[in-house]
This record gives sequence, C-alpha cells and structure tokens, in this order.
Amino acid sequence: MSTQSPTGPQDTGGLEPPKKWKVVGPGLVVAATGVGAADMVSTLAAGSRYGYTLLWAVVLGIILKIILVEGAARYSITTGKTILEGWRSLGRWPLWYFGPYIIVWGIVYGASAMSSTALPLAALFPGVPLWAFAIATGIAGFVLVWFNRYAVFEKITAVLVGIMFVTIVGLAVIAAPNIPELITGFVPRLPEGGLLYTLALAGGVGGTITLAAYGYWLREKGWYAPKFMRVMRLDNNMAYVMTGIFVISMLIVGAEVVRAAGVEVSAGDEGMIDLMVVLEARYGAVIAKIFLVGFFAAAFSSVIGVWNGVSLMFADFWANFRGKGSDHPDARAHGKYFRFYLIWLTFPPMLLLMLGKPIALVLAYGAMGALFMPFLAITLLPLLNGTKWGIPAEWKNRWYSNLALGLTAALFVWLGIDNLVSTIVEAAG
Repeated sequence: MSTQSPTGPQDTGGLEPPKKWKVVGPGLVVAATGVGAADMVSTLAAGSRYGYTLLWAVVLGIILKIILVEGAARYSITTGKTILEGWRSLGRWPLWYFGPYIIVWGIVYGASAMSSTALPLAALFPGVPLWAFAIATGIAGFVLVWFNRYAVFEKITAVLVGIMFVTIVGLAVIAAPNIPELITGFVPRLPEGGLLYTLALAGGVGGTITLAAYGYWLREKGWYAPKFMRVMRLDNNMAYVMTGIFVISMLIVGAEVVRAAGVEVSAGDEGMIDLMVVLEARYGAVIAKIFLVGFFAAAFSSVIGVWNGVSLMFADFWANFRGKGSDHPDARAHGKYFRFYLIWLTFPPMLLLMLGKPIALVLAYGAMGALFMPFLAITLLPLLNGTKWGIPAEWKNRWYSNLALGLTAALFVWLGIDNLVSTIVEAAG
C-alpha cells in the first residue's frame, strides 16, 4: 500500500499551483485522449440524423464526465492514493474485475485505434495499404511514449490539440451553423425512437477508461496534494469545455453539411471518410484534406494518450495485485509493468489488423466495456463518502455531489445493461 501519512498526501516539494491563466495540465491530455474517431463519428451521425435536437445530450455528457473525473481526482489528491488503491480498499473484487477487463480492452482497442488513425493517412496517400499505416502509427505512439517523460508527452499532445482545434472548429465555422436552431438544441427533447441513441450520446462523450487515468497524469505532473484542488478543478472543467467544443463542432458539421447533402454516414470509423467525400464535393479538395489532417490529429492524440495513461493504470493495477503498492518503482511510469502493457497495446493487436478481429474477442470487449463506466461511478460513491477509505472529512461528497454521482451511476448502469443485452443478442444471432 501507499506510504502516505494517514492525514493525507505529503506536500509535493516546492511545487506551487500555477496561476489560473497559466494552467496547462493533464486536462489537455484528457481532452485530446477522450475525443477519438469513434466519438467524432457518433456525434457526426447524430447531427446528420437529428440536426441540433441532441445538443443538450452532448452537454449532459460533458457534465457527467466532469463529475466522474473530479471525483476520482479529488480522491487521489486528498488521500495520496491512486484510484487502484481506492478500489483495493473496497476488497479484492474490483481488481478481479479490472484485471481481465484491461487485458481484453487493451488488445482490441490497440487494433481499432491504429486502424482509426490510419484511415486519414490512407485517404491522403491511397497508394499505401491501410494496414501499413496502422502499424506505423502504433509504432510511432509506442516510441513517443517509451522514450519520453510526461512533460514531453504533454507538449506533443498540446500540438495535436492545436491542430484539432484549428481544423475541426474551423470546419464548423465554415459550415455556418443555424444559430437559432442551434440554441433550441439546448432544450431537452427526445427524437422519436431515439431514447437509447440519446443516452449513448450523453454517456459516450469524452472517453471511458481514460477518465480514471486523469489522476495518474496529475501525479506525473506533480499536482498531487490538496493545495492543487482549485487548479485541478479548473483544469478538469477546461478539459471538458474543450471536449464539448470539439464534439459540438462535429454535431454542426453533421447537421449543416452531411444532412444537407442527403448522405448517411456509416456507423464505423469509415464514416469520417464518407464525410471527406461530402466535403470535397462542397468545399473542394483542399478543405477535405485539411479535415483529414485534423482527423489524424484527433485519432493519434487518443493513441498516445491511451498508450501512456492506460499503461500507467495497468502498472498500478499489477503492482497492487502483487501487493507492492502504488509507490513501488514497478507501479510507476516506465517501470517494467508500464513497459509490458505498452508492448501489449502495440504489438499483439497488429495480428488483428492482418487476420481480422475474432468475433468472440469483440463481443467480450463490448460486454466488459459496457460495465466500466458504471463500475467507476458506483465505486466512487463509497470512496468519496467514507473516512473509512481514507478521504478526509472536509473533502467528502456533499448531498448534491452524491445526487449527481448517483444519477450518473444510474445512467451508466442503464447503458451498460442495454449494451450487454445487445451483445448477447448479437452473439446468439
């Protein structure tokens, strides 16, 4: 277990919280990692199908993620314990769940992330096969994370976020949103037959397992004591404001460009290529290619974010499972467990790129992935309410925080059950 004092984490040396206007921290990494190709496609499809009707669901999704991430980060920086240590304090069952999940998730996500990142490159350079670009992006992410510390990783992410902002938000500006119609999208409405689609959009904005990685990036940054609480909350809020801007921009493009063209975007990552065809017809080849650059930045930022953040989580998980605790060198960045999972994310998934994804593995991933968000929300309730688990009384949840977290947990349980039922039906079919 951690060697922190019972009164909370030790002071982080002479490091002081930055001024508000100078905050550039792990939130930037969360924003970049959370908005991947799948999020962009689902939001694009929502815009093309329902216009601005589901804009409120995007905002709801942002609020839910702010609640979850703030709770997990508050637990870590007030107790000096990682979220894995918190789960371990609840018993062995969280580790027994999380272990199989992170192993299966890693190999399937690795393949899908590399494929997503390769799509815009293959469109820009059609003479090169998709699998070659996929392998190249996986290796590039591997090298960047293996050889660079957090400070360099954060700077690389900042550059990718800048490219994303200019291209994706710029595209939304060019699309010229219908402002009065956009404003009406903030009023909660359910389109006919769109309940589960709405809930999925609200629950799917801005990442899943990477939400729990935020606390690890705070530790890498050195923002790991109660004096960083205000900075953390500002950083977290700004991260999801940025996420919201990206996602709303894609909703605008779906509503104003794709719907106007009368084209239905496919549900998979290939939907971004469908959009490129529409953009080229409407705005010309230059705008279409600039969009592909932004798509690549979004997808590749997710790759390096997961390669770094989830490897940190695995290292901490395995160290705790082995009884070493989160302060052991093997539990930290670039330790042997971190490097093992980085290899696991990169190289075994390359077999799936060439052989195709085995259906059993995909179904297992879907079933376990559906349960991660409710798992996180449910486990945060005891961790943020009981001094038994180490959180100081002054940082415990207030009633309104519990209400918000409870509603968040209920939503994700509902989504998880629906996803599981769909998975079982698909497997039976």
